[in-house]
Amino acid sequence: MSEKQVILLVPNKWVSEEVLMLITGLTKHAIKSAREKSWLEGREYRHYSGDCQPKDNSPILYNRHEVDNWVERQQPAKPRAKKRNSAD
Repeated sequence: MSEKQVILLVPNKWVSEEVLMLITGLTKHAIKSAREKSWLEGREYRHYSGDCQPKDNSPILYNRHEVDNWVERQQPAKPRAKKRNSAD
């Protein structure tokens, strides 16, 4: 009978998009939208390259702690306007 091994990994401060999605529940679309509209390069995310000279199309790592802080800063959801019945 073979035994299964369970490996517990603790994410680094900077993680890939795949790990960020797993640990936060954010979707790929939500991450892209936040990166374009809210997050600052160098704070919530950072491009990287082997020669330490990343370009804007270089791979991206995410600071999971700053992303958590961004989630904490979210305002409460605003109620949607109720639709009126056409019979009214």
